[in-house]
Amino acid sequence: MTMEQRSTSALPARDDRRWWVLAVLCLSVLLVSIDNTIVNVALPTMSRELRAGTSALQWVVDGYTLVFAGLLLVAGHLGDRFGRRRTLQVGLVAFAVTSGLTSLADTTGQLVAGRAAMGAAAALVYPATLALLSGAFRDPRERATAIGVWSGVSGLAVALGPVSGGLLLEHFSWSSVFVVNVPLALLALVAGRRLLVESRSAEPGRFDLAGAVLSVAGVGLLVRTLIEAPGNGWASRTTVGGLTLAVALLVAFARLEARLAHPLLDVRLFTDRRFSAASGAIALAFFALFGFIFLITQYLQVVRGYGTLRAGVATLPFAIVTGALSPVAIVLMKRLGTTRVVAAGLALMSAGFVLAATTQLDSAYWGRVVAAMVLIAAGLALTTGPATDAVMGALPPDRAGAGSAVNDTTREIGGTLGVAVVGSVMSSVYGPQVADALRALRLPAPAVDAARESLVAGLTAVQQLPGPVAAQGVRAVQEAFMSGLHAGSFVAAGATAVAAIATLLLLPARHRAPVVDSLVPPPRPVSAVQTAPQAAEAV
Repeated sequence: MTMEQRSTSALPARDDRRWWVLAVLCLSVLLVSIDNTIVNVALPTMSRELRAGTSALQWVVDGYTLVFAGLLLVAGHLGDRFGRRRTLQVGLVAFAVTSGLTSLADTTGQLVAGRAAMGAAAALVYPATLALLSGAFRDPRERATAIGVWSGVSGLAVALGPVSGGLLLEHFSWSSVFVVNVPLALLALVAGRRLLVESRSAEPGRFDLAGAVLSVAGVGLLVRTLIEAPGNGWASRTTVGGLTLAVALLVAFARLEARLAHPLLDVRLFTDRRFSAASGAIALAFFALFGFIFLITQYLQVVRGYGTLRAGVATLPFAIVTGALSPVAIVLMKRLGTTRVVAAGLALMSAGFVLAATTQLDSAYWGRVVAAMVLIAAGLALTTGPATDAVMGALPPDRAGAGSAVNDTTREIGGTLGVAVVGSVMSSVYGPQVADALRALRLPAPAVDAARESLVAGLTAVQQLPGPVAAQGVRAVQEAFMSGLHAGSFVAAGATAVAAIATLLLLPARHRAPVVDSLVPPPRPVSAVQTAPQAAEAV
């Protein structure tokens, strides 16, 4: 029996290196999670240098998250089948290579394609981290703490993206936000090679090719339709037809998965209220968060006039609060139960988005802006750790990879749809309002059409106006964007408010059954790679 085969048998009851393992896994998840938002602070720069409109900017963000989300279930299954450590390390290598190639892009199309390739690599990394974490921490209380740290890092990465991006853009070009991934990925690769123990499912079953195709096609078509809806018209045949076909594909996917013995996504898991309610809470929290970050980074730079570094630093309160409260959330969960903590977190997020929706052009940063960020960050910290623990607590050990992929998929699909929906709502409000205002100032029709594309394009267009009128044009563009930001913030507030109410009604406070003693490895089917003594021990 080879060394790799021995490593796939039952893990030891307690891994003495488990906290170092957690550090490596957190570095890996930080690397791929931070790329969800690191480009946001570079969007105005990209808009100017690549002449990209709002729809193109949405694709720069969603090109990554869409492929990331669409392939998570497939990647989780590959980890269960071929080994989670192996899948993680292949993903890290691919992430370093695709990041380097993306940094060389000189057109929007190349940039979006590079981001999509990075998303495919990230999908191999993300579910493997949580599956390996669950294997390293067998004690339920330790595992809850480790998941809290993992979730905190995931949330912190979202907040640190604009900060690190701003720091890099202050000294380098926008391509630096991709180059920085290369040394970090290599560090995680080397450390993981030394510390991580291989694990895989004893009976992964046949690969669900039809499910993979249906899931990727359904999610991809849904997001594409939503992003292009403002340009095509929400009631147009293209939009309505795209949404209808996307829903049909996803329904076909769910029906297929329900019939298979080894599905890509075990939809029967969603009959567990704790699993389904927690997954929904995570999805809606990240839906609101990613959509809001897409808008707020443009607000800080283009409306408030902050440089890239100052705009990134302006989001530090979000990162500080998220990092500080993520461990507290797990402590509160153990004392108060999951339901109260997750519902309170979602309610805080909703309050923060409502406050953001009342922000005006002249609102002080150290007022409504910071207060909104603190509320949203506190709510995110209280939501993600306890909800993730609830999801993972409902999963059988030998489905850890695919199961953690479900958890990760809810985050990424939620975030992807958030950018698509909230960004499209903003565009639907901004475009007509800025066009009416600039026509009234007698801006030529071609310039008005260009101004509708994005905030940066609008401010560029009004430079054609005479001096005194140009100031009115700038004000009109900024006010139109603020109207779009308000509308998008209210959508985010509504999503998290609905999630908070659903959590109170549907999410049980604690696991239904006590978890097996942490010092006894859970029973598992006999694997073909186990020796006779190992098989006897597993039984």
